[in-house]
Amino acid sequence: MPGKVCQPMTDTDVLIVGGGPAGMVAGLLFARAGVKTLVLEKHGDFLRDFRGDTVHPSTLRIFDELGMLPDLLKRPHNRVDELSARIGGKTIKVADFRHLKVPAPYIALMPQWEFLDFVAERARRYPAFTLRQTCEAVAPIEEDGRVTGVRTKDGGEVRAKLVIACDGRDSHFRTGLPLTTVGAPMDVFWFRIPKIAQPDNDSMGVFDTGVIFVLIDRGEYWQCAFVFAKGAAEQVQAQGIEAFKERVRAIGPETAAIDESVTSWDDVKLLTVTVDRLETWDRPGLLVIGDAAHAMSPIGGVGINLAIQDAVATANLLAGAMAKGEDPDPLLHKVRDRRIGAVRITQGVQKLVQDNVVEPVLSSTAPMDGPPLIARLLNRVELLRRIPARAVGMGVRPEHVRSPEA
Repeated sequence: MPGKVCQPMTDTDVLIVGGGPAGMVAGLLFARAGVKTLVLEKHGDFLRDFRGDTVHPSTLRIFDELGMLPDLLKRPHNRVDELSARIGGKTIKVADFRHLKVPAPYIALMPQWEFLDFVAERARRYPAFTLRQTCEAVAPIEEDGRVTGVRTKDGGEVRAKLVIACDGRDSHFRTGLPLTTVGAPMDVFWFRIPKIAQPDNDSMGVFDTGVIFVLIDRGEYWQCAFVFAKGAAEQVQAQGIEAFKERVRAIGPETAAIDESVTSWDDVKLLTVTVDRLETWDRPGLLVIGDAAHAMSPIGGVGINLAIQDAVATANLLAGAMAKGEDPDPLLHKVRDRRIGAVRITQGVQKLVQDNVVEPVLSSTAPMDGPPLIARLLNRVELLRRIPARAVGMGVRPEHVRSPEA
């Protein structure tokens, strides 16, 4: 039972709520600095599908700085040097990562459970690190206006000098912090299709009349994203699973084997897309980062990498001071001050894409007359493909590891 796992608990210096990318990387970095760190993860393992798998060059550089990149890349992954799309039936090269001046100038498509398991394995090498799974934090403990720990679902309590909430956009620890909603015009159905035919290009996205479809290469199968208008899930489902599969089969040869993996709606998972951000990320004793601080659109696959950049910035600003026994509260606002600009710019770009690409394509009914001018220019001018590669691969204000190693 979960309660037997959660209790008894010992107090800690840093309590991290959520064992996703931000939480696990933050846990690794704080423990590396010699700060007593406890990560609480509500699930018993990392084996959950349909999560972000795109590990970008900015994240790979962080692991290179930690001396861990060669071992990370021993985990199963596929390397993406270029991004392309099939637009109106024509293949367009969109981004070329090979010119980035970083140790790994490519995207590593790595199942997130492999990535998280690797980070957990490395973090456990530091005596200051503890990971407790099957243990869900549900509310902060507050005393004299300060967060001093968390209550767990089984009724337990854990005390900490600092609580860092990394438990996603539905985090209980967002409550009371000012929120700005950006919005999104789409939701997504996620599912897998066995790979029986290798496409004749490196296509990751398909854009056609009323269609946006994404394929993520997982070796033996495609992880697929069927994008549709916001709130239309019930309408699509009402047409029946066979009608849905027929729409997917029409995408191209990559999707021909959908009958082998999708037999009912139980095989299709709904992702409700939310784009928002907290304008304040902290209260005394509490810091909120990653998806808990800013829910991102899946556009560009940047969410996992932005969350990891938050974790690195957090450790850079706080770990050294906490290792010296200093009070972290006066420093908490510095994390938001450093990262909010990157969040706003990234969400602004995502909104531009939503408004000018996603919404018009999904609502289109006329046959698509080939790729637009900007896409044709990207395809013809190799130098131009470096711009989206930089934007997607490195993002805004990528971080370097500055936190100490004990």
